[in-house]
Amino acid sequence: MEPLTWGAIFARVMVQLAPVWIALIATFTLSILYKRRLGLYGKLFDSPIGMFGFAIVMFWVFTGVFGGLFDLITTHEVLEQSARMKNKLPGTPYVGSNSQLPEGAYPYFLLGGDNLGRDVWSRMIVGAWEVIKIAPFATLFAFMVGITLGLPAGYYGRRLDTGLSFVANLILAFPVILLFYLLVTPEIVATGIPRYMAGVLFLFPIIFGVVLLNSRFYTQPSKRNLFVAIVLVLGGWLYLGIAWNADPLGLIAFPPNLLVVFVSVVFVNSPTVFRIVRGLTMDIKTRDYVAAAQTRGEGPWYIMLWEILPNARGPLIVDFCLRIGYTTILLGTLGFFGLGLSPESPDWGSTINDGRRLLQIYLHPALVPALSLLSLVLGLNLLADGLREESLKD
Repeated sequence: MEPLTWGAIFARVMVQLAPVWIALIATFTLSILYKRRLGLYGKLFDSPIGMFGFAIVMFWVFTGVFGGLFDLITTHEVLEQSARMKNKLPGTPYVGSNSQLPEGAYPYFLLGGDNLGRDVWSRMIVGAWEVIKIAPFATLFAFMVGITLGLPAGYYGRRLDTGLSFVANLILAFPVILLFYLLVTPEIVATGIPRYMAGVLFLFPIIFGVVLLNSRFYTQPSKRNLFVAIVLVLGGWLYLGIAWNADPLGLIAFPPNLLVVFVSVVFVNSPTVFRIVRGLTMDIKTRDYVAAAQTRGEGPWYIMLWEILPNARGPLIVDFCLRIGYTTILLGTLGFFGLGLSPESPDWGSTINDGRRLLQIYLHPALVPALSLLSLVLGLNLLADGLREESLKD
């Protein structure tokens, strides 16, 4: 077989991404049709910048889901090596170890091969899933920690605020990259510190859920007790499986390397979220509707979670998008230095590091994941700009 032309490569890439295009079209069609009913998310589609950023982000989300989770887009196994495909250019016909095309195999390496003869296209696709399954959820956990501590610090002030702010400032005094790097080094991991940190940090989502429901249904004991019990049972089960790898049912197990990265992201991001929430709370608690809730006799946690927090959603949503971008960069940096995820992981940072050794001769193994990382972070920043623009109109 002859190598593919650039036009043929482009056409085949478009065909491979067909599930992504279908999902994007369906998402945008439904979102635009019902945007007036979708609150701030619907208003996003009035902003060209926000729509463009959202399209980029959802492209990588769908690519990661369809490629990494359901294996509908990849063309070869990400760990499969072929000595005859080392550093081959994009569009090179695939040749197996016996100099022939294996039965049922995709006939080309669409974006070429890396220095070990692995398919760059498939590694890019699965690398998107590595980011998607870590960055948003770790950032969400960090927000739960920051919100749970930032609300009472800003609302009550005094010694509580002083103590929590001191701890947050102490953590933020370390350079983020250095702190992140230290937390995932093998020497620190061997001490068990990340596991104990997970045991503390992963309690906060449970605490947040319990306090949220208790404050909302405080005057309805039957509902409150039911909802709180559900949160405690499900949250406790997930907590044991994720934080301590002790799921009594044996259904949940967090790989140690993944847990270390997850904990590091939560720990590094939580102090910044805490400071943002604290500042917003100190401002919003002086508003008239907060005074009205206090006059009605509402409890402090009800006021914090159901009066102050909803009115701080705009800045928090914007920061959430930006922080996912920061986390993506941190994950790429860790992968580049060979830390965090397993060495065989096709995450973009590791792939860039593998490709840089022959960068002067073969550009494609490092360029493809680098552009992928750049585009996702760009999309998140544009999405945050669009959300900020629309939230200011409320």
